[in-house]
Amino acid sequence: MPASPQAASSAILERDGRFLLIRRVNPPSADLFAFPGGRAEPGETPAETALREFAEETGITVRNPLLFATYDLSGDSDDDRHFFLSVFTVEADPEPQAIAADDAAEAGWYTVDEIRALPVPPSVLHCAERLAAIRNGG
Repeated sequence: MPASPQAASSAILERDGRFLLIRRVNPPSADLFAFPGGRAEPGETPAETALREFAEETGITVRNPLLFATYDLSGDSDDDRHFFLSVFTVEADPEPQAIAADDAAEAGWYTVDEIRALPVPPSVLHCAERLAAIRNGG
C-alpha cells in the first residue's frame, strides 16, 4: 500500500514581474529551479512551513501567506516519495536581497519567459504563468 503523502509547502515572491527561484541541491527536484519550500515539520501548518522554508533558503522573512495552489506530487520511477504541496503567495519588504542557503545552490529573479527556458518542475511554471495572467488581467 502506498505511503500517505508528506506535507510540503512553497512560497512565491514576485517583484516587478520577476519571481524568486532557487536551484535545489537535494531531491526531490535536485538541480531544478523552484520556489523556495520544503517538507513540513511536525505540528506546522502549511503556511508556517512556507514561511519557515522561505526564510531558511533565501534569508528573506516573508509574511501574509495566501494559498494559491495545491499539487498531489507522486514520485517517478527513481523517487517513490509522495508529497502534497501547498503553494502560497507571500509578501516581503523590498530591501532584502536573497542569499541562497540551506537546500538552495543559488537564488535569482526570473520572468515567466525566463522560467519557461529553465529546468523547473511543472508546478512552478504552472503557478508563474497563472500569476502572470492574473496580473495582466487575464
